[in-house]
Amino acid sequence: MKTAMQELIVALKEHFINPEREDSFDATTYLEKEKEQIMNAYCDGAKGGANGTKGQHENGWVSIQMRNKYYNQTYNKPIL
Repeated sequence: MKTAMQELIVALKEHFINPEREDSFDATTYLEKEKEQIMNAYCDGAKGGANGTKGQHENGWVSIQMRNKYYNQTYNKPIL
């Protein structure tokens, strides 16, 4: 299974090889998919994931607010 970034790279290559295609290129869907994959991976790690450990959340769940907070603090930093 390809990650969203791998799919984006393939789509970009196809777009630049054949830019006359009628369908327009839009990276938004790929970037949203990548964001979702990142947040899901965070949740898996926070819950303990596949290794059977408890992780940082002893009840085994992560709120939507915590997912968003993690993503925003990690990836939405201004470029210096």
